[in-house]
Amino acid sequence: MSAFSDLMDFQRETEALAQIAGRLGWDQETMMPRGAAEQRGEEMSAIEGVLHARRTDPRIAEWLDRAEAPDAVAAAQLRLIRRAHARATKIPASLAQTLARVTSTAQGIWAEARAAEKVADFLPTLAEVIALKREEAAALAQGGDLYDALMDDYEPGATAASIGAMFDRMRPRLVRLRAAVLEKTAPPRLTHSFGPEAQMRFARDLALAFGYDFERGRLDLAVHPFSSGSGNDVRITTRTVETDPFNCFYSTIHEVGHACYELGIDPDYLLTPLGNGVSMGVHESQSRIYENQLGRSPAFTGWMFRQMLDRFGDFGVSSPEDFARIANRVQPGFIRTEADEVHYNLHVMMRFDLERALIKGDLQVEGLEAAWNDRFLADFGVAVDRPAHGLLQDVHWSCGLFGYFPTYTLGNVYAGCLHQALRADIPMLDDQLARGDTSAATGWLREKVQRHGGLHEPRAVISLACGFEPTEAPLLDYLDAKFGALYGL
Repeated sequence: MSAFSDLMDFQRETEALAQIAGRLGWDQETMMPRGAAEQRGEEMSAIEGVLHARRTDPRIAEWLDRAEAPDAVAAAQLRLIRRAHARATKIPASLAQTLARVTSTAQGIWAEARAAEKVADFLPTLAEVIALKREEAAALAQGGDLYDALMDDYEPGATAASIGAMFDRMRPRLVRLRAAVLEKTAPPRLTHSFGPEAQMRFARDLALAFGYDFERGRLDLAVHPFSSGSGNDVRITTRTVETDPFNCFYSTIHEVGHACYELGIDPDYLLTPLGNGVSMGVHESQSRIYENQLGRSPAFTGWMFRQMLDRFGDFGVSSPEDFARIANRVQPGFIRTEADEVHYNLHVMMRFDLERALIKGDLQVEGLEAAWNDRFLADFGVAVDRPAHGLLQDVHWSCGLFGYFPTYTLGNVYAGCLHQALRADIPMLDDQLARGDTSAATGWLREKVQRHGGLHEPRAVISLACGFEPTEAPLLDYLDAKFGALYGL
């Protein structure tokens, strides 16, 4: 056996254990009884201890010193293992286990506080999570920027400075577009009642329409929709609101985008470092292009309109054109996950600034709710009416996912680039989407992006797929063109 073979055998077992940990997380959000939260925290801590010990095993350094890559794929495997090992060895095992236990428990505390609309019930736990994440960041940064160290876990190579500069370039055009759209008459809201069982049936059919493989996945309900897993077990969740079926339908399409990325990775990469999405920015590019550029396109919403008439009968919308405007309704709203494409990135920019301040120590937890509410009023012109519509709406901070939020907008930027290239390669795309046929688009994405898994660096994945370096311009041009047409600008 060679050093490379020994290392890969060891890595496959580590990847398998990580999948088990992920399955525990999925169960916690979907089916775990509420009374099991404390025990689940101990279970997550225990498995994280095992994983951390494997990721810092001294033999990995020895194998890496002796391993020779026989080809480019093997070289990429070694690159990712070396990076993960270097990162893991900087974090004390006790800290890794404590973080796993505290964040697991914190999710339940956040959910209870959100349901009770009591920010004070969550703040002590949030303060503990932030203290642990700052400790982790200090170990990783080794004198560098704490927030950059955390963000590198989700988007290798990105920095807060580069992301902040991109946000500064994007904000003026987004604000101008928002102002222009909001001067126009808003389309009506859906007012009919849509039964949750019927919503879930259509959600399942939408998942199938976008290529989700139910032989290797499942669709369940959760408070906060998410996708979990990789390889041959990739599960998604959604949620239902009786008067807002788009919440269910577009959450489902969004999570299918994530899931299809994992399901589309070359099966030869199964249970290896290449067998996962390369970054959260690239991951989000898949979910957002499925949801927005494809799923909210006037062509596809025309097909959805006919489907909803068949399934729900007359629901108060008279034409496909009106339905498209309703599906793309622009309005200031409290909830990030329900935000339209014009407002969505403004939600992300706000969170980016707040969590940078928290990690830097410029903002304390005690002042976070006021800072959130003040910033929201300034950015959106609406006062937060209750905690579940404000600070308590996102699960991320309870999970310790600091540095994650900016990847949502980076994903939108990547999706804008991919959409421009996809349209150039598939000129008859709208004709296909109007029939509910996404196969050409999703096949293009699988070939250009998904199958590669972690083979290339994140920005390289996008540049190789598109034939140009990613920038925010295609996204902003797409938004101007789409909403200009929908709102007669």
